[in-house]
Amino acid sequence: MNGSPSPVLVLPGWQNSDAAHWQTRWEQRHGYRRVEQGDWHWPRRGDWMARLEEVLLAAPQPCWLVAHSLGCQLVAAWAAHTRNADRVRGALLVGPPNTEREDMPPQLHSWRPVVRQRLPFPATVVISTDDPYCAAQRAGAMAQDWGATLVVAGALGHLNSESGLGDWDVGHQLLIALRTA
Repeated sequence: MNGSPSPVLVLPGWQNSDAAHWQTRWEQRHGYRRVEQGDWHWPRRGDWMARLEEVLLAAPQPCWLVAHSLGCQLVAAWAAHTRNADRVRGALLVGPPNTEREDMPPQLHSWRPVVRQRLPFPATVVISTDDPYCAAQRAGAMAQDWGATLVVAGALGHLNSESGLGDWDVGHQLLIALRTA
């Protein structure tokens, strides 16, 4: 690559990522930029997609995406509808939720159905074997549909603050591997 490395955009999930979340820590530690959404509590898929499009088009060069939870569904939905997929070099998708489950809160109903189209850029999906928001088999099927490499991280819950991952250096190594592949 010539010039400066491509920027990394952080895409939190529903209710945003708190101070202890690995995404927030990566922003502070590595200088990545969070895509702020207009409404973290009642996320509308179309609004979140429009915001991601806006940020990507304003970026000086194509970006890498680091998504957690609903941010994974955002990447899949955006990629299926945009004409600007070339603005993304690749994506690390961590803990995708199954928004089609019957017990999902009403705030997430606009995220149905889950977009299952192949992603037009390289991606790695990281899942946990005991994620309360998506069974490992279902998450694995999403990764396959998206054409992504699947990494099973073990029993780490939703791979969020409650998982106690800290800076989650293992996850960051997955991003580095994706960026250098």
